[in-house]
Amino acid sequence: MKKINIISPGRTCLFGDHQDYLGLPVIACAIDKYIKLNAIENTTTLFKIKLPDIGEERDILIHEKFKHIEHRDYFASSLRVLRRYGCIPNKGYDVKIQGDLPLNAGVSSSSALIVAWVRFLLEAFGANQEVTPILVSRIAYEAEVLEHNEPGGLMDQYSIGLGGVLFIDTSEKASYETIQDTVPGLIVGESGVKKETIGTLGDRKEKALKAIEYVTLKKPDFSIKSTLPEEYDKYEKYIPSDLKPYFFAALKNHSITLEALQEFKKEDPDMKYLGNLMNQHHLILKDILKITVPVIDKMVDSAIKAGAYGVKIVGSGGGGSIVAIAPKDKEQQVVEAIKREGKTAYIVNVDSGARVV
Repeated sequence: MKKINIISPGRTCLFGDHQDYLGLPVIACAIDKYIKLNAIENTTTLFKIKLPDIGEERDILIHEKFKHIEHRDYFASSLRVLRRYGCIPNKGYDVKIQGDLPLNAGVSSSSALIVAWVRFLLEAFGANQEVTPILVSRIAYEAEVLEHNEPGGLMDQYSIGLGGVLFIDTSEKASYETIQDTVPGLIVGESGVKKETIGTLGDRKEKALKAIEYVTLKKPDFSIKSTLPEEYDKYEKYIPSDLKPYFFAALKNHSITLEALQEFKKEDPDMKYLGNLMNQHHLILKDILKITVPVIDKMVDSAIKAGAYGVKIVGSGGGGSIVAIAPKDKEQQVVEAIKREGKTAYIVNVDSGARVV
């Protein structure tokens, strides 16, 4: 009986939160916490899926085409998308999915699971084109976001599928560049507060897009991607007062991400400088987009006081996790400081992406 084992890492966003749904770039990386998928061929026409970490089981007929899909049924949407790529299941498998990647913590456990599921199916049944990390990432994005009409971008799937530290152009071109393979002193802290992904993302996305629409009505050639924060005064008169902060946040966060890109491209990036940019980014997320909660604020403040170069909330907001960059000799103090205010914290390394093992 054929056996297939996949590991799929989590991810953290270093720069560019609340940017990818505007088609603006992000800098993110895979981290060495994993969803692990183990599959053994069986003699049935079923995928018999067990998820012991959440106490669930599911059987799926391998020939099911899923003309109708339940909300957030990513197993089904992945199978439907994969059929369009010539991946047609013809054998059943016993599938066990578990891992040490925390759930609902802002490190993209759902995307890691989808990438693992897609990677397994492509390994088991092939496709009508060469199976590459970028193909896996693209299919996972289509299955998670496009099939369910959700407000997220493609940062999660690309970071997990491709690995390394990536600068991702999230526009329709969807290109990427590997800019580093490591980030010294990287720490993730979990708040223990369940993040509120769909509502928070949808609200901030709608407001930012409306603000941009007001500007575009007056200036049809306007491009958010080529506009500097210093040019805010030229455009704010076209925007209703309640939407102005979201327009400014988009400009400023984009600018910070591009500054971070230039530093990451250096042979020996200055982590202190990157940490300062991370702090600036966090203030926009906290004070303008208002996506933090009191626990997150305390974790961030404590990490800075313990000696971190920079700290920020990760992802959609309303809970979830933070990421910090710390000097080598302060890593453990920063970890302990975050633990005192949140659920837990740990040092992580940049991972090379989802793969067969």
